[in-house]
Amino acid sequence: MTDAVDALRGARTVDSALAAGSAVLSSSGVPTPDVDAELLLAHVLDLGRGVLRARAVTRSALADDAVAAFAAAIARRAAREPLQHITGTAAFRSMQLHVGPGVFVPRPETEGVAQLAIDALRAAPGERPVAVDLGTGSGAIALAMATEVPRSSVVAVELSPDAAVWTRRNVDAVGAGNVRLVEGGLADALPELDGTVSVVASNPPYIPVGMVPRDPEVRLHDPALALYGGADGLDVVRDLSMTALRLLRPGGVLVIEHGEEQGGAIRDLLDADGWRSTATHPDLTGRDRATTAVR
Repeated sequence: MTDAVDALRGARTVDSALAAGSAVLSSSGVPTPDVDAELLLAHVLDLGRGVLRARAVTRSALADDAVAAFAAAIARRAAREPLQHITGTAAFRSMQLHVGPGVFVPRPETEGVAQLAIDALRAAPGERPVAVDLGTGSGAIALAMATEVPRSSVVAVELSPDAAVWTRRNVDAVGAGNVRLVEGGLADALPELDGTVSVVASNPPYIPVGMVPRDPEVRLHDPALALYGGADGLDVVRDLSMTALRLLRPGGVLVIEHGEEQGGAIRDLLDADGWRSTATHPDLTGRDRATTAVR
């Protein structure tokens, strides 16, 4: 890989740098080398991807410092550091969220989970319905609800102090004045809101402890607290069910993200706890991704 990165340092135009960078990433097993190379060079040059592609077509020259910065970024990505840690941001719906070590990087499939929560919140009665995002991490779901349902009041709860740093930064950056961050655990969260919340949403840790993710970006860089949910992956979901039953008003909606094979087990768990209208929903790839239930 060192020789390939050294060769990249010899690139002098946008198109040649992209080709060399993509080759390095491809040889390192990065799943989307062309896209990642584009995003990294766009980040280095502080350009949109459309402008970058136009410069590639016209074979625009690159300054030496830009080539060096791009080569360094490519080397980090080739070592399977998450792309979002290198650029410092992750796209989520209409937002660019700040992310880095200590916080779970939001995934595209969670955008559909957020949509379920947004739809439920829009349908909630009252002038200022309350929503809670338990285990908010970067704040992705909480901020999506707050910005897309501006009449709502959203509480983002996060246990990890390391992750809460990023939550706070994103709340400030997005400028969502209707979001409040609360640091603490899930089980005893927000007793003052018992019976008043319209929507509880969560992307809890749901990977069984014996199923270590294959992707190094996840295995080595996402915090374990955000990944693993006990022997069957559902330990936190069990606590989540009890907490949401306490928080939600009658008719309130629970939205839980989970693994593609966990829908049936989660419906059974929620049914046993007394939830109504449990239903599992697929993501855009057709894989089961979220389960909803009514208080």
